[in-house]
Amino acid sequence: MYAIIDVGSNTVRLNIYRLEYGQLTQVLNRKEAVGLSSYVKNGNLMPSGIRRVSNVLRECKALVDDLQIENVHAFATAAIRNARNCDEAVKEISRISGLKLQVISGETEAELDFLGVFHAADHVANGLLVDVGGGSAELVTYTGEGMSHVVDLPYGSLNTYDSFVENILPTKKERKAIREAVLRELEKLPEDFDKGPYPMICGVGGTARAMNKLAIEMFRLPAETSSIRVSDLGKMIKLMENTKKGSVPTDILDIIVRVVPFRVRTLLPGMIILHTIAKFFRCENIEVTEAGVREGYLYKYVLNGQPAKRSRKSRSASGAQRAKRKSPVRKRGPKAAAESAPENA
Repeated sequence: MYAIIDVGSNTVRLNIYRLEYGQLTQVLNRKEAVGLSSYVKNGNLMPSGIRRVSNVLRECKALVDDLQIENVHAFATAAIRNARNCDEAVKEISRISGLKLQVISGETEAELDFLGVFHAADHVANGLLVDVGGGSAELVTYTGEGMSHVVDLPYGSLNTYDSFVENILPTKKERKAIREAVLRELEKLPEDFDKGPYPMICGVGGTARAMNKLAIEMFRLPAETSSIRVSDLGKMIKLMENTKKGSVPTDILDIIVRVVPFRVRTLLPGMIILHTIAKFFRCENIEVTEAGVREGYLYKYVLNGQPAKRSRKSRSASGAQRAKRKSPVRKRGPKAAAESAPENA
């Protein structure tokens, strides 16, 4: 078995996989909300943040030791790689936790996202992959031959919340500021970066998965739904607006707490980032995939190109697989909340 630990800006995730007869099966998925980006002050990861993530990693190590798993790999993304004291922080985290921690670049993170989706898909066509993480957002354009362009944007769900939002949910003014900041970064894309249009984009990572779960609840969609229209994403964001008096809509907050409790603060900023990117590339639908950076890391650095496919029990169809399929979201009846506010919203 193989254990992959992903130290993200928002959560620490431990995935355990089993490889048998060329089939890769996920047997455990554990996450802990750490909010590492919130521990960055004046560009440095504070000692309290180092202790917090070290303790979580120590718990992960204890678990994999109990399971007698020898193939254990841990990597870190934006919150740690962008810290001024990155090297010192990594050394201290490794010392306390007993785990060697590899810091990957934004471009490598995007590449691993693509590799994870590529191995989970039966077919990869031309498209755009978007991963809105806690401390950054990765964009990958790809063809059937592989990746074309990779871009790492400096805005993720958690660092955007910390930088722009004062209350639990962003105000209308704060939402506008987030959109404008993301658009400024998108306007800097290289001239040869294919700006679409992309009728469908592949959504990877925690923000996309949480958005999909919330859409299933708010719009009363089938549990297996893995696609959402960008117009419906806009409606979700609108429903989550603060009242004119500035208070948080408690009914919507109740839904968030019930469905994605770890993302009460960060989900809406992440959704605004994703919606802004989708509108920029003139996207109509977002297909959400379970595969991503951890699977990509496993394929690239652990299996070293060894042939493997995720078993169908542990994977969902990627956007590449469903590019020509009819979106489940389009099958809603006239009573669905896409046309009006949900009953419980």
